[in-house]
Amino acid sequence: MSQRDYYEVLGVARSASADEIKRAHRRLARQWHPDRNKAADAASRFAAIQEAYDVLSDPEKRKDYDRFGHTRGPAGFGGAAPGGARTYTWSSTGPAGGVRGGEGFDFDAGGDVGSLFEELFGRPRSGAGPARSRTRASAAPSRGEDIQHVLDITFDTALRGGKEPLRLSRADQSETIEITIPPGISDGARLRVRGKGQPSPLGGENGDLILTIRVGKHPWFRREGLDVFLDLPVTVAEAVSGATVQVPTPHGRVSLKVPAGANTGQKLRLSGRGVKTAEGKIGDFYAVVQVQTPRDLSDADRDLLASLAARLHNPRRGEPWE
Repeated sequence: MSQRDYYEVLGVARSASADEIKRAHRRLARQWHPDRNKAADAASRFAAIQEAYDVLSDPEKRKDYDRFGHTRGPAGFGGAAPGGARTYTWSSTGPAGGVRGGEGFDFDAGGDVGSLFEELFGRPRSGAGPARSRTRASAAPSRGEDIQHVLDITFDTALRGGKEPLRLSRADQSETIEITIPPGISDGARLRVRGKGQPSPLGGENGDLILTIRVGKHPWFRREGLDVFLDLPVTVAEAVSGATVQVPTPHGRVSLKVPAGANTGQKLRLSGRGVKTAEGKIGDFYAVVQVQTPRDLSDADRDLLASLAARLHNPRRGEPWE
């Protein structure tokens, strides 16, 4: 089955601006987030929305997608292969199609003919005699080359961990393997899958598959180390008088107290609500206050604010203002 068009997934035209794509993503992500939507297909639809946004929010990825569709490079756009598995291929001379730039593999055949001949048949030093040659010939064959590959995952998968299917295609066989993503993995981390690299040309062990993890964006959260941040919009009245508001976190919604006199940029911390790693390390969650200035005010409201302003302390007194 072919994969749904990313523009169709987000419900936008192919000519949509970056802001239109971002607004559509926010709306759909809010609607289908598994923490809020209990439908049986909520998780899969949310993942599809995230995948579409990861591509269309990146100018370079979007340009490639508009030109090639889901088939960009051996790895595609994360899910173009049958059964939802990403696909890449290689031959004995390197990655198919010569893909570069992180979507294929950085491959170096390496070695030289002389060293290969010596490993096969041995090359005795002067006066070593036949016994030396037999010893060299019986040496264990070299292992295959490692393969480098970039694996794109969603913010939620990086946060909670999970399984990512990956389809490997060789000259005479193909297989789909599951990559285990540990919870709390960070952008740029590397995973090694033993024995899934290039086969040895001499019958030795296969090389390894080395994956570099690339974590997609989230519509609300951003991550710094193990800490997670969210911009929290509050009204002027809430900032002045204080309030208790409902706030989404990566681990569910919580009630958060906004202190009276809160200012834009102030960070409200929730301990232990950030990233939790497989090793047991836990980060914190920060709601960053963003005071929203009212725009549509009645004349009576403006008169009230003017009266209040006359009684308020001037924050621009003294140096360097006067």
